[in-house]
Amino acid sequence: MNQIVALPDSAPIRWQRAPLTAADYQALSEAMELLEHPGLTAKLSNYIGMPVEKALAMLPENLAKPVTLITREALSKAMDAALLTLPPEPSLPSASMTHKVLAGLSGALGGSFGIASLAVELPVSATLMLRAIAAIAREHGEDLSDPKVKLACMEVFAMGGKSSSDDNTEVGYYAVRAFLSKTVEESAKHVLHKGMVKEGAPALVKFINAVAQRFSVQVSQKFALQSLPAIGAVGGASVNVVFLSHFQNMARAHFTVRRLERIYGSDRIRQVYASLESS
Repeated sequence: MNQIVALPDSAPIRWQRAPLTAADYQALSEAMELLEHPGLTAKLSNYIGMPVEKALAMLPENLAKPVTLITREALSKAMDAALLTLPPEPSLPSASMTHKVLAGLSGALGGSFGIASLAVELPVSATLMLRAIAAIAREHGEDLSDPKVKLACMEVFAMGGKSSSDDNTEVGYYAVRAFLSKTVEESAKHVLHKGMVKEGAPALVKFINAVAQRFSVQVSQKFALQSLPAIGAVGGASVNVVFLSHFQNMARAHFTVRRLERIYGSDRIRQVYASLESS
């Protein structure tokens, strides 16, 4: 709720947004903690009992490029299968129900049979994840008929990980959003006029590539652990459950921030977010 704040006589009266409520401040704090310290690598390592770095070192060096290509193709298919057919009215299963579906899928596709298994599994998992992310977006008041909201769902895949182009430094939540902002704007214009078709849409292709560049980091970690000879189907399923849960947590945090930005303004929320992060 807005309030009028009277400034000194020399200054005009202007509008000022009310400060964050205690509940919203707490929600932003929890979202910041998730987005800046996602802990996916540690969680995966704990489930398998082996550091992710060690598992990655056991992969052949020539697998980096195929994983990136598979990731890009998986996101492209997920966009077509999930967002293209996404109804604007509530008809999606709840996020918790979708999570159960994802966990079941993880069990069915658990274990690994090499790079071919990733090519089969990842597009399916990414599509289901994207629909779960969309359900979370709706729960936070997002309008799924808005092209920018559909792209915001895709942005979740770029969060909570580090790209090889980051020069070994962590890139924060707002830095990732800034990195994607130009392609989001251009892609949203294309989607508004022509839908989610990628033909003749270089911005949309560039957006998918940018998201895939970051998402492939987590995919590589997942694939490395699932490729371990001793892991078995049960361990592979556990990796998938952790992986899928991670992105649902990223979605909840991302759309919490967006919800608060709509209430208090993006500048105010970014300022409070930065103060929370620094403290």
